[in-house]
Amino acid sequence: MAVVLVVEDDPVVRAAMIRDLTARDWVVRSVGTALASLREVAEHPPEVIILDLGLPDLDGGETLKMIRGVSNVPTIVATARDDEGEIVRLLRAGADDYIVKPFSSEHLNARIEAVLRRARGPQPAQLLEIAGLRIDLGSRVSTLDGAELELTRREFDLLAYLAARPGRVVPRRELLAQVWRQSYGDDQTIDVHLSWLRRKLGESAAEPRFLHTVRGVGVKLVEPE
Repeated sequence: MAVVLVVEDDPVVRAAMIRDLTARDWVVRSVGTALASLREVAEHPPEVIILDLGLPDLDGGETLKMIRGVSNVPTIVATARDDEGEIVRLLRAGADDYIVKPFSSEHLNARIEAVLRRARGPQPAQLLEIAGLRIDLGSRVSTLDGAELELTRREFDLLAYLAARPGRVVPRRELLAQVWRQSYGDDQTIDVHLSWLRRKLGESAAEPRFLHTVRGVGVKLVEPE
């Protein structure tokens, strides 16, 4: 599921939002100030932000403008202000949606799903097939020549990301950002997971079939010759 960043200074409200969103299988991170939210967006980009306006160090509207200066991540403003002029101002400043407090967890969840659908656009095919490799994104099941592969969550995500871009060399930095959700990290993490994945695909770095490393650049998945 997507990573949701909750920016809320009230610890009680923040705890309730984290509990409700986590129960719906979102990956939740949270901060209580505007400056912390900007740092989080820059260092660990989320896929959607829930932004409270009443922050202690900076007005939420100004925070929104600063976020828009560094990221286009979908942002839902959570506000107790239901003035139409204020809402229009926030939407024009870059908010993707707004929700007026108090709100239910069902309402918030629906808003998150809606902005993510718009941001992601048309969804890719749910079934990827390359030679004898078959990856079902919906059921998160992958098979090779009809036999199911026992993959960890990260191994499946890595394989699916590469398989969705056959023949393209994917840079390591992109893998860290899109598969590990990190803006930086140790290349050894990728190498270890690639090694495990190769073993399960019946190949090795010395004798690759599907997974080919391009030294100094990244990794690509190709159809075996």
